Amino acid sequence: NSVITCLNELGLSSCLTGILTIFVNSYSKLIVKMGKGGRKDVSSTSVKSNNGKGEVWKSQYNPLDPKAPKLPSKGEIKAKIPKECFERSALHSFYFVFRDSVMAVGLVYATNIVLSTDLPSSLLSLDSVKWLLGWNFYAFWMGTILTGHWVLAHECGHGAFSSSQTLNDIVGFVLHQALLVPYFAWQYSHAKHHRRTNHLTDGESHVPSTGEENGLGPNNERLSFYAVLHEAVGDGAFAVFQLWSHLVIGWPLYLMGLASTGRLANDGTPLEGDIIDHFRPSSKMFPSKVKGKIFLSTVTCIGTLGLIMKLSFEFGFLPVTLWYWGPYMWVNFWLVLYTWLQHSDPSVPQYGAEEWTWVRGALSTIDRPYGIFDFFHHKIGSTHVAHHLFHEMPFYKADVATAALKEGLGPLYNYDPTPWYKAAWRIAKRCHYVEDTNGIQYYKSLEDVPISRNKKND
Repeated sequence: NSVITCLNELGLSSCLTGILTIFVNSYSKLIVKMGKGGRKDVSSTSVKSNNGKGEVWKSQYNPLDPKAPKLPSKGEIKAKIPKECFERSALHSFYFVFRDSVMAVGLVYATNIVLSTDLPSSLLSLDSVKWLLGWNFYAFWMGTILTGHWVLAHECGHGAFSSSQTLNDIVGFVLHQALLVPYFAWQYSHAKHHRRTNHLTDGESHVPSTGEENGLGPNNERLSFYAVLHEAVGDGAFAVFQLWSHLVIGWPLYLMGLASTGRLANDGTPLEGDIIDHFRPSSKMFPSKVKGKIFLSTVTCIGTLGLIMKLSFEFGFLPVTLWYWGPYMWVNFWLVLYTWLQHSDPSVPQYGAEEWTWVRGALSTIDRPYGIFDFFHHKIGSTHVAHHLFHEMPFYKADVATAALKEGLGPLYNYDPTPWYKAAWRIAKRCHYVEDTNGIQYYKSLEDVPISRNKKND
């Protein structure tokens, strides 16, 4: 209500505030149905520990503990979930495509009435403030809404949208390519991410780097790269840099093969410096059998970019930036945030090749509360443990599956109740590197590495 009042006072019209009211009312109804926190009878099974900096969540499963519980098999875990959770409905899935599209069209319609794409005549005026706030409001909420489309295309890639993979690929291709995501390339790399979750050598997406790769010497000397940068700017500024590098530029860097990829090619051989991007059919990320699909995805991305450039020359670069690129950046923010937080925590293990098993990797996933954004993003972050265990399960059945997993897995189920923005800050400060790619590793922080002798003398 306070946000709505503020918008009215700024004169941004009842159109935008009306749409926001619909969002808030929809979420309020969702909360009433599901209970506090937007989770249906699913509370945290985690413990808290004190590290001297306030209480933080800590996973209860430690594979290094001799008393660690035996892990169940995938079949044993699946038996804990009601069978109806695996039933897919194209009609039900299309409802959410329609719902999200109506919200997007409604926001575009309202914004077009309220805001102009022309710069205010005076940049130091109330009109300029209204213009800036209005377009940022649009960019954030349109990006938030379009992330819902992104998640639905993600469902298609996994085969969870419907029982027809042909239909899944058509819908997913259209939705993802419109957001400049090379659908088939991402579908392949993301499937590997699920096959090798938290695998230190053959994992994909948010694979931890080692201390050496971060510029640390054998005795934790700060020699180069992030280690030196961290010391130069300090703890807080480095955490801000981590947030920026992940949430602002992380997604395009990942697609180009410049960050967060695995260490092995598709044939299992070490990359040894080779770049594995999502655009070249010859990229070592992909086997030869999918090269045609990779080519199609890349050509369509180029075509989409070409259309955007054509519209930019025809209508102006500023209008296209306001309508498309602003929301696009927020979509990237959300999708990287989810993946980063789902698999990163100082208390959650990462596994070398000899220690890794599929169940160990999948159970290293973390569910978190996302409040109102669960409504927009189809609970991708708050039911992600269930999704990583059984990616073919439609998202609208994941609440029931999560409740069953919480009861059946007990301490093996990871749920961190920390608000997502606080969790992101903690991870940016505490999850920087692992010591090695062998054995069982845990994230370490550059904040715990002694400063260099020269710095001490200063």
